[in-house]
Amino acid sequence: MTSRLQSLREAVAVSPQNIPLLLIFAQVCLDELAFGEARAAFDRILQSDPAHVGAKLGIARVLYLSGNTSEAVVRAEALTSADPGFAEAWMLLSRLAVAEGDRTLATHYYQKAVKLNSSLIDSAIELDLQIDQVAKPAVPPSGPAPDTDSETWEFLGQPEKGNEGLPDVLKPEVSFANVGGMERIKEEIRMKIIYPLQNRALFQAYGKKLGGGVLLYGPPGCGKTLISKATAGEIKASFISIGIHQILDMYLGSSEKNLHRYFQLARENAPAILFFDEVDALAADRKDFRESAIRTVINQFLAEMDGSIGSNQGILILGATNAPWHLDAAFRRPGRFDRIIFVPPPDETAREAILEIHARDKPLQRFDVKALVKRTKEFSGADLQAIFDIATERALSRAMKEGRVVPLTTEDLLQASKVIKPSTRAWFESAKNYALYANQGGFYDDVLSFLGIR
Repeated sequence: MTSRLQSLREAVAVSPQNIPLLLIFAQVCLDELAFGEARAAFDRILQSDPAHVGAKLGIARVLYLSGNTSEAVVRAEALTSADPGFAEAWMLLSRLAVAEGDRTLATHYYQKAVKLNSSLIDSAIELDLQIDQVAKPAVPPSGPAPDTDSETWEFLGQPEKGNEGLPDVLKPEVSFANVGGMERIKEEIRMKIIYPLQNRALFQAYGKKLGGGVLLYGPPGCGKTLISKATAGEIKASFISIGIHQILDMYLGSSEKNLHRYFQLARENAPAILFFDEVDALAADRKDFRESAIRTVINQFLAEMDGSIGSNQGILILGATNAPWHLDAAFRRPGRFDRIIFVPPPDETAREAILEIHARDKPLQRFDVKALVKRTKEFSGADLQAIFDIATERALSRAMKEGRVVPLTTEDLLQASKVIKPSTRAWFESAKNYALYANQGGFYDDVLSFLGIR
């Protein structure tokens, strides 16, 4: 048993009703093939929350991995009947159908799962089920058919692409002035790319290169994407935003080619910001993909970041994630994401700056920003924007009835803030457990400091 599993076991003994902790513990038990402990953890969750679908799916997975496929099918089918949009349950049914020898049904379930959630795409399953043979054309999209049989063409995959399908190279107009607060994060980014651009000779004298990797993590809606765009706007650099759907491809080897093309696009447009949103999907822990083709994509990503395939001089690679605990540890080595920055919910000063930005160009009357700041503790930047959206909708409703512009007031905004619950709380429930019990190398020290535990 690993020390991590032992640490979690001790944590569960101290906090046996902590559902987020039990979920983490159960998943680690599955990774370590400790099926009995995983089942017990999921059962304990259901005792506290009988409707918890994650625990129900977890039990079905335990049954599948331990060879009890019949009961696993029954449980998974019950989940899809209750919620036809439950993609993970459809994916489990696909694996169960493979185990029972029904490849046609497995293909149907798999396609249903990835249609609902494209992040579940698994190249190894597609290769095993020969799903790509259904999806691929018999000849290339243009030009004559290759001088090979159809089976060989299937293996070759898609023809090489030019610039077709590449993301747009943007020149964002936003800058740090459009980002409220986040001064420490801005300074970290300045040291990585802005100051080297402004003082090339000085940085070269110290052997410092322009660019590198910065990982931004924290609760959703706190400005990770915005600060990335603002960085590009601050230095008038190219901004290339990459999503997982632009990388993963059902054709053998195409995902790696896609990733290389995007890095090459950034190199050709340097100085450039290459931004990976939800980077944990492409930089996931390889032990979770022991037999999956995604491992080769992860290895390609590491090689591209190292600059062993092409020079990354002048490229700042920004990754944003809400789930840093899913990231492969290799990405945190020097030369890759060697600056790891926690992006917390905005403090009072930052909330005031964000609210002032949202208040611009609004028909406001008697705006008491201090009162609103006090009312919005734990709110994310997205939550603060939602306050203005709700208040504006109500003011517009009154304006249409009265036939005139009705100004927004502090009272309107305070009323809107009562409707919204801070979206950061759920994230901190999970992050706290990782910070306390899986904090190898002090990775989550900033989270502990923010929570006042350290």
